[in-house]
Amino acid sequence: MRMVMPGVRERRTVDGLLTRFFRDYDLGAFRRALRAMSGFYRLPAPPVRWFEWLDWGKTAGRTYENGRIHLVHPENWKRGRKYNSERQWIHTVYHEMGHYVLWADPERKADQFAYRFVRGVSTGRSGREAGAGHASVAASRARRKRRRFARRSRPRRRRRRSRSR
Repeated sequence: MRMVMPGVRERRTVDGLLTRFFRDYDLGAFRRALRAMSGFYRLPAPPVRWFEWLDWGKTAGRTYENGRIHLVHPENWKRGRKYNSERQWIHTVYHEMGHYVLWADPERKADQFAYRFVRGVSTGRSGREAGAGHASVAASRARRKRRRFARRSRPRRRRRRSRSR
């Protein structure tokens, strides 16, 4: 399925704004991030309501038919979850925006939107250049595949089955 995504520069900006909101609770940064995402698709920014928990703590976000998005606030996300990382919360925001932008109910489409929005966006932490870590991972994956499908010079030796009398 083809999806139109903003350029890497815009996606990095959105990612940085969401990270800033997660760490400092700067609501203006969150609104700018949503406005940038929805503005690229020429949609109005969706109304967002914050909650301590949704669905008895099972879900982190929900998008409704009227375009309203309900999200668990980062403060509560950090406190009440076993898996409470910043990346997971930001991925949840991308996922819910995928529902909003694509107006899609299927989870597969929203997951794919979130995955593609983050693809190529690296924060450059720990002294690495942006995107440097992804190239090495992709190269090692290609090497592993090549080894698995490489032609052998001689055929594998078959084990003989024991003959029962």
